[in-house]
Amino acid sequence: MSQQTPRETSEYVVIGAGLAGSAAAWKLAQRGYEVTLLERTTPANATSSSHGSARIFRYAYPEPFYADLVKQAKSGWDELESIVGTQLINPVGAVDYGPTRDPRNLANILEQVGIEHELLGAAEARERFAGIAFDTEVLWQPGAGVIDAEASVLAMVAQAKKHGARVENNWPVKSIESTATGYRIHAEDGRTQDCAKVVVAAGGWLPRLLGNLSLPSGFVSGIPSFEVFQEQAFHFPYADSVPESMGAWPTYIHKAAEFQSYGLPGGRDADFRGQKVAEYKGGRIMKDASEQDGVVSAANRERVINYVKTFLPGLIPVPYAETTCIFTSTPTEDFILDETNGITIMSPCSGHGAKFAPLLGDLAADLATGAAGVPQVFRPGSRAASLLV
Repeated sequence: MSQQTPRETSEYVVIGAGLAGSAAAWKLAQRGYEVTLLERTTPANATSSSHGSARIFRYAYPEPFYADLVKQAKSGWDELESIVGTQLINPVGAVDYGPTRDPRNLANILEQVGIEHELLGAAEARERFAGIAFDTEVLWQPGAGVIDAEASVLAMVAQAKKHGARVENNWPVKSIESTATGYRIHAEDGRTQDCAKVVVAAGGWLPRLLGNLSLPSGFVSGIPSFEVFQEQAFHFPYADSVPESMGAWPTYIHKAAEFQSYGLPGGRDADFRGQKVAEYKGGRIMKDASEQDGVVSAANRERVINYVKTFLPGLIPVPYAETTCIFTSTPTEDFILDETNGITIMSPCSGHGAKFAPLLGDLAADLATGAAGVPQVFRPGSRAASLLV
């Protein structure tokens, strides 16, 4: 009689080792749960949304809800930096401006939630940040900065492993089926993994997986449609190469009716010598992340170059490097953090989720274990399902 190979089992499985998934695995393992983290390729890989060294950490939001969440998230970043002994957020500060950004309203919001800030006139801001041609009042946030996404993912994965989590790389998930004791997760190559509960943090691959997760139809009907963009970012060299001048560049968000742009010091991604500049939602829309091809749009490149010529005179308007990345968005730009029958869906997307990673790990752990709830705005599936009862 042949002996069967024992099937892998785990109390919790987290699917996806990006910023969201690695945070969830860390927090679950930190609380003493048995955790397996399944990653499609490797943590923070170049085809994911969490690679590279440059993501914006900012407090400015047009409503107190998200601004206060950033304040809470900062405590999680401080904890992680203290544990690993490495700086993960470079505090370069941030400026927000533009006719449709409404810096004055943003300043009022930050005043409400107790975040240090300053509202500057355009001329005063130009004197302070000579490389940027401001066209409105400017909100300055000295506590903002740049997240090293890759280092953060690797730090949280390491912490998850330190607390006993098992990490499986090159484990692309195809589907989940319910079993008598929980769920069986199927890989694209036929491997399986059994568990009691699942956290799905699949990023740009979530739209592809949703129909194969053993979720109730009423729950799935409430999940909003996703737009998955292949965004493009361009690195422009600083015109003034003096280290002090290069180090004085903040992150920025500039919104006008005809063009929305964001930029930040590129860090390792740009050999520490340039600013990463992008058009907000300027890439092509895909069905899911599997359709990415890494090809930069010539038209998008031209639009960004023209923007740099007009609004960023402190940069040489010739990109020396360029890249694509995955940007997944919901119609309202709210996150999805919802649970049903032991499956937690975690999609802190819409281009602004990175800064919340440690907090979202705690929220996902709360929701998955039943320890506490999460804001109802993050639970569209549960709201939809309740209407069908």
